[in-house]
Amino acid sequence: MTKEAQLAFKQQLKQFAEQQLQQRITVIREKMEAAQQSANNEEKSSAGDKYETSRAMNHLEKEMHGKQLAENLKELSLLYEISVSSLHDKVIPGTVVQCKAVCFFIAAGLGKQTIANTLVIFLSPHAPLAAQLRQKQVGDTWEFNKQLLTIEAIF
Repeated sequence: MTKEAQLAFKQQLKQFAEQQLQQRITVIREKMEAAQQSANNEEKSSAGDKYETSRAMNHLEKEMHGKQLAENLKELSLLYEISVSSLHDKVIPGTVVQCKAVCFFIAAGLGKQTIANTLVIFLSPHAPLAAQLRQKQVGDTWEFNKQLLTIEAIF
């Protein structure tokens, strides 16, 4: 892969990650709004306990979504700070670690994705695997998911 192709691939990966995180944020906000609407629409019945329980459940659901929203907003903010406009020979945020069957992109924790017919594992820079990869160089071999992987390129 040429240097221009490597830079374009990194940019494509970052854009994909941004879109995924923004989409998650939108869905979470919709779920929070739905939980709030459900709590607001709950009618007080003669069985007061049922009403209070339902309101409490809706509140807990909204709170859970609020935590997810905060985590995704933080991850998106960190992603915006990552530069993909240069190539690197060591693993830092914004780096692609290319192996034969899979690539790792150190930017956001989105898990396995297929981009341009390539399996890419998106890792948060704070993930234990990202920390493990920081110590690796081209040619290094290590075990991942019971497979032996060799780093072919870092960019």
